[in-house]
Amino acid sequence: MLALWDLQKTLPICGALLIAALALGGCSSQLADLTPADAQASAREPGSYLPVHDLPPDRDQAVIPPEQRAKIEAELAAARDRQAVAAKDAK
Repeated sequence: MLALWDLQKTLPICGALLIAALALGGCSSQLADLTPADAQASAREPGSYLPVHDLPPDRDQAVIPPEQRAKIEAELAAARDRQAVAAKDAK
């Protein structure tokens, strides 16, 4: 008898919370478009595409030589192995 009374009491409350959540969720897209008053207005051009074919400028730095790259990879592998052993010992 007590469980039935609790269900009758909580079911309308849960329904009201669900309706409120759905109603507020519908407003989220409109709230996301609002900007603060001091923000700069961004130029939005409808239908404009991202500059896919605009490439960044070439790098000034040279590529890492293979010997130095192998040395760095060996150091990283050794650090990974040390951490794996330390983690195994900590368990």
